[in-house]
Amino acid sequence: MIGIVLAGGNGTRLYPINSYLSKQLIPIYDKPLIYYPLSILMLSGIKEILIVCKNNQKNNYYNLLGDGSKFGIKLTYVIQNEPKGLPDAFIVCEKYIKNKRVCMILGDNIFYGSDFVSKQIIKNFNSKKCTIFAKSVFEPQRYGVIVKDKKNNIVDVIEKPLSDISNLAITGLYLFDDNVSELSKKLTPSKRGELEIVDLIKNYLENDNLNLEILGRGVAWFDSGTFQAYMEASNFVKAIEERHRVKIACLEEIALNKELISIDHLKSTIQNLASSEYKDYLNNIVKNY
Repeated sequence: MIGIVLAGGNGTRLYPINSYLSKQLIPIYDKPLIYYPLSILMLSGIKEILIVCKNNQKNNYYNLLGDGSKFGIKLTYVIQNEPKGLPDAFIVCEKYIKNKRVCMILGDNIFYGSDFVSKQIIKNFNSKKCTIFAKSVFEPQRYGVIVKDKKNNIVDVIEKPLSDISNLAITGLYLFDDNVSELSKKLTPSKRGELEIVDLIKNYLENDNLNLEILGRGVAWFDSGTFQAYMEASNFVKAIEERHRVKIACLEEIALNKELISIDHLKSTIQNLASSEYKDYLNNIVKNY
């Protein structure tokens, strides 16, 4: 399986920050936002990851993450200068996808909860289908939603419904088969001139190839597209880390625990870090290894 992190887009709701910096590089408490979606892919065992970004931000991402070797993974930067909709990512990444299954995660989405990873839904995905993850929300009008009938069958997928037809919001995490690039190329742009992820999902639904995983109370999900959402997510991460004395989305720690890097590799990485609380945390991991 190959992973895709969407880190392009204009992030217009975050002006003036978005005028000079990609929103996925803005910190959520003590780490850049992009660390959080990357952590989900790494925890799911995905080692080859594409980061879709604008050309003028590529160097910023590379300065932060490099080629991924310090985390024991392979990172490739794919340029998408114009936001043409989520499915367009599968088109610009087509040559990398080839015959691989795909896990795409939005770069501004944060997921937290042991059940989320322990179910190994992503790792075990191996079918000619699409799997989407939904979460019950209070404001479904902000999202694409899943509509189910009385027998619990999926009957429709609607983008930002005007009425409270469903409170099951589609989160920014998707699993697709190796045919996703071809299907994306056949989509027709919507009135706003973009390819819509809802239309792609409907294609799988119409062919009875759509799976739904509902994230329960044990999983927290943040769609960090506004300043308020950034603050809420930061406060959540701060509370968890201070209470449990562990870091969420510490990529070096995940790499070590998943045996993607050795303890000597981590020691070498630490030597190149400036003095900081983050470095102290990594040194403590080495000390107790």
